[in-house]
Amino acid sequence: MDYHKPVLLHESVDLMAIKPEGTYVDLTFGGGGHSQEILNRLGPNGKLFGFDQDPDAKDNLLEDPRFTLIESNFRHLKRMLRFQGARKVDGILGDFGISSHQVDEGSRGFSLRYDAPLDMRMNPEKAFSAKDVLNRYSESQLKDLFSRYGEIRAALPLSRAIIQARPLENTFDLVAVAEKFAPRNKHGQFLAQVFQAVRIEVNEELKVIEEMLEQAPEVLNPGGRLVCISYHSLEDRLVKNFFRSGNFDGKAEKDFYGNLIRPLEPITRKPIAPEANEINENPRARSAKLRAAELKNTND
Repeated sequence: MDYHKPVLLHESVDLMAIKPEGTYVDLTFGGGGHSQEILNRLGPNGKLFGFDQDPDAKDNLLEDPRFTLIESNFRHLKRMLRFQGARKVDGILGDFGISSHQVDEGSRGFSLRYDAPLDMRMNPEKAFSAKDVLNRYSESQLKDLFSRYGEIRAALPLSRAIIQARPLENTFDLVAVAEKFAPRNKHGQFLAQVFQAVRIEVNEELKVIEEMLEQAPEVLNPGGRLVCISYHSLEDRLVKNFFRSGNFDGKAEKDFYGNLIRPLEPITRKPIAPEANEINENPRARSAKLRAAELKNTND
């Protein structure tokens, strides 16, 4: 089963500073590319936990006694690790967004290239689908998600057109309504933004990242690292703000001595982007931004 090539593979795993006997987490197991590289650097007593809510990921299971696949959304990071008896870990890697496998699996409804039921659920067992969003949301709810998650200027007329076209059943129904609002020469980009907005809403993607970021300092050992790969500005802003200021608003708070109050210390001052040759080989890498931070040692 084809999954995307792991983006920024060596750069991301290098930043985790793998200790051979350490315990690590891959939040987005997918095709197992990042996990395999982490295992390559672990010793015989090291441990790796991989999270994935998509049942298709089981087809890529790594036959390695040091690896455990946790079939769960990574928003449950702390609870699922405790269930596995791992209260603290030495590093966490998150490669956010959608996998190319999910896009290429036309029946899942993620792609505007295939006519398929409006689904877009990363976890097919989730009750709420794209069809529910597009057929049940009010005009104001639709406008809010298109402007916030798709950064679409024509959010209001698009929302009205969707309501008038109901019921929408398939992806091509959504394309037929949305393409009328696409700016000239930006047809594909606009439709991709529309699909992105609905997908983020269905899967609560930004909320999930926020919940994980808040839990990460609680499960990391002092000196442990959190490494995140984002694919659009909404994801990257959450990571950047949390690393820099310990909150999602980006407002720095200082203690009595003038020190920043934040649990994680940024390692990357600016995000790391893929080299041109990686983008040529793997177009999905084009928008990737890599950031890393380390849990402060309280004894410092």
